[in-house]
Amino acid sequence: MNPPPASLLRQLSRLSELRILLLVAGFWLGLWLYDPAFLAPATINTVLLYLFGYAIMACGMTVLLVSGGFDLSVGSVSALAAMVAGVLMRDPALHVAWPLALAVGLGVGAAIGTANGLFIARLGINPFITTLGTMLLARGLTYIVSGGVGRSGFAPGFCWLGQGRVLAVHWPGWLGGGQWTGVQMPIVVSLLLVVVADVLLRKHRFFRQNYYLGGNEQAAWLSGIAVNRLKVFNYALSGTLAALAGLLFCARLDAAIPTAGEGDELKVITAVIVGGASLSGGKGTVLGAFLGCLLLATIRPAISFLNIGDHWEKALVGFILLTAVLLDRVGKRR
Repeated sequence: MNPPPASLLRQLSRLSELRILLLVAGFWLGLWLYDPAFLAPATINTVLLYLFGYAIMACGMTVLLVSGGFDLSVGSVSALAAMVAGVLMRDPALHVAWPLALAVGLGVGAAIGTANGLFIARLGINPFITTLGTMLLARGLTYIVSGGVGRSGFAPGFCWLGQGRVLAVHWPGWLGGGQWTGVQMPIVVSLLLVVVADVLLRKHRFFRQNYYLGGNEQAAWLSGIAVNRLKVFNYALSGTLAALAGLLFCARLDAAIPTAGEGDELKVITAVIVGGASLSGGKGTVLGAFLGCLLLATIRPAISFLNIGDHWEKALVGFILLTAVLLDRVGKRR
């Protein structure tokens, strides 16, 4: 028997993804009405390029928050992975081929993530303390490896990963008009990862165990879930995805920068919580996290279009985070 319309509306209203989607759509509609150029190809491309790194890291962060953990080291790990790859490719004594340097960079992220997982799962150290320590360690290693100097001038094949384009289209006139010269590869990679990660977290038996782990760790252990192994895997996944985001950012700019990724961990956590995840675990989806990233990525161009100071960005991000946490708390009490 089909549910009555009122019941269906109540069910839809409980979907955090729908709420954040309507919020983003309303935000974009208002900006488009203010200035139709907001939906021009150049602006859309700017938003998606600003978004891709956060979206990639949010895939791993969502899994962690669902399982009851989080990772403060992702921004520093992304910078370290990119710098290690950059030094390997550009150091005169090394000149490592870019595919191998890319693999080493990903390995750095996986190693740090695995170390986080082992400290947290095996030794029982608090995730905040552990990932705060690895955040500082990775940032320090970034400056040590680089000597405080950036690297640039990488191989064309590596730069294509961040600058290559596919799917050139013509943009309709009523949306600002113009020729979209194509979607850059980092955007393609991030969207594919979001789709795959969302399906896995919703449908795959292994990944769905994280909801039980975040809901009640003791009950998850009693039900036969390998809790420690799952935690280590989650942190290793988060570190690897952070490294991937840093490497793609490096390829897009054709530069490895020691200060890259500073503050990214807080923006990623904010986006995931805005997207419906909970700091107490057991709740959240990758799609919701992506929509949270999309909302945060819209703030910067919106500030530019509205001609207000750039300092408003941090204030708005903080306000959005506090609002999301408050709504989560109110929902739990109800």
